[in-house]
Amino acid sequence: MITVKTTIHSSMELVWAAWTSAEHITQWTFASDDWHAPYAEIDLKVGGRFMTTMAAKDESFSFDLSGTFTAVEQFKTIAYTLDDERKVVIEFSEKDGDITVVESFEPESQNPHELQASGWQMILNNFKKYVDSLS
Repeated sequence: MITVKTTIHSSMELVWAAWTSAEHITQWTFASDDWHAPYAEIDLKVGGRFMTTMAAKDESFSFDLSGTFTAVEQFKTIAYTLDDERKVVIEFSEKDGDITVVESFEPESQNPHELQASGWQMILNNFKKYVDSLS
């Protein structure tokens, strides 16, 4: 498993909403400013599905990230299995007015682990920046 994390000075309710609603997901689920997330759908329940489209703004490349939720505990944990069978777990914890988000995922075999960790961390950093802009 590869693990990335961030800490955000915000309420758990806002962090959770930003992570779990399609209108927010499209605002932060990309690693750099030359990418965007033009589409997201989410059915946040065990057995529910999600899909997010990530695309280069110049339209040269896009892909869908999709899977099925395997665990949902509000304000605590979200787990899912990607369509390629990799497992992902996101944990949310609160301490002294800060929310820590820890995301662990099974790496894919096409790219070096360091590159995957860096990309997922950049998306998580973008999430923090987005939530900070809402606070």
